[in-house]
Amino acid sequence: MFSLLSGMLCFCALGCGQLTNRQADDGKRYICRAIPLTGDASCPVTLLPELNAGGQEEELRNTVMQLRETILQQKETISKQIGTINELTTKLSLCASATTDRKYDKGGTWGKDKQNTMGDVPGDPNETIDNLGKTMQGLKDRLENLEQQQMRANISGASFPSELRDLLQQRLGELEKQLLKKVSTLEAEKSMLSNATAAYRLKTESTLNALVERINELEKGGGDFISPEQFKLSLPQRTNYLYGRITKSLPEMYAFTLCMWIKSSASPGIGTPFSYGVPGQANEIVLIEWGNNPIELLINDKVAQLPLEVRDGRWHHICISWTTRDGQWEAYQDGEKLGAGDNLAAWHPIKPGGVIILGQEQDVVGGRFDAGQAFVGELSQVNIWDRVLKPVEIQSMANCTSYVPGNVVSWLASNVEVFGRGAFKRPLEICQERLPNA
Repeated sequence: MFSLLSGMLCFCALGCGQLTNRQADDGKRYICRAIPLTGDASCPVTLLPELNAGGQEEELRNTVMQLRETILQQKETISKQIGTINELTTKLSLCASATTDRKYDKGGTWGKDKQNTMGDVPGDPNETIDNLGKTMQGLKDRLENLEQQQMRANISGASFPSELRDLLQQRLGELEKQLLKKVSTLEAEKSMLSNATAAYRLKTESTLNALVERINELEKGGGDFISPEQFKLSLPQRTNYLYGRITKSLPEMYAFTLCMWIKSSASPGIGTPFSYGVPGQANEIVLIEWGNNPIELLINDKVAQLPLEVRDGRWHHICISWTTRDGQWEAYQDGEKLGAGDNLAAWHPIKPGGVIILGQEQDVVGGRFDAGQAFVGELSQVNIWDRVLKPVEIQSMANCTSYVPGNVVSWLASNVEVFGRGAFKRPLEICQERLPNA
């Protein structure tokens, strides 16, 4: 490239020199061009437009820069080609060396320590087949391992027949139902036992309280009475101001038994020997006989007529029992049950916190008495229990075999207040003298 450029410059200089010698400068500019050696030796000229001095220099400078860039590009290309040739030469030498080694190797195959530095895989078919066999065996082992794991994971379902699995599930369901039923039964029994225990505890506490009160009265002395319960309340006139009042109230009750000794000859009715009123209901419990009507039991203003006859002027022992369950009631006179019924204020509990009046019927709690409904006669041993007494218990009290004080209200001189001039608490005859056949 350098020799060619030098030749072109020399040729152009010679031609231009000859032109200068031959003719004078005519003010025109010419350019030299290389021609082949075998061609015409004449120097054709190409007329250029007129250029000033600055334009010539710029044109020459651009031409030189283009030639320089062309030289640099060709030089870079030659360097790359030399590097490629060197790399190929090195690889060919390595291939020749590897071929010589294989020729003198006893097994005729690549040695274990030999490495292919060119990055190609070994060309031995036997080794390729061995590698593929090992790969296939590894995949087969992994597949068998996965199948065994799946069988162990699903042994409870997939390995059993569907009929056996359904049978086991059904059996498990039945066992679960039996277990739930047993738990429910145990919980119900526990609740019943707890309720029974609480009721027994309340009954025991009530009995103990009654006994404590009686002992206290015995220790204090009964005044003119032989014992604290051996007295009677006398209400000789039909007025609206003679009555007795129990100082104790009733708790909430779901059953009760009311017993008393009663003596009256009033006509046309004995009046109201007992009444219990609470706020909002003055007739919570009432025992009344007025006009020509029979004795009636009122609970929450509901009425039941009792087959009792006590207007003969003699002592009679009467008991009335009631339970909220179905409103069942029973009436006893002198130890004998004379009547029973149901649906009397069924499922209504006796309300607590009221007032007990003996001898008057309450129109409001503790007052507003009506003389026409007042009791005339004598009362004694008025006791109340929060349960239904057994017939044998009632009979033993009626025939004077035993005396059982009430666990809710007991007949004690300290528990009865007397109101009105003419009402008295008097000593009571012995029990045998009160019997009908005495």
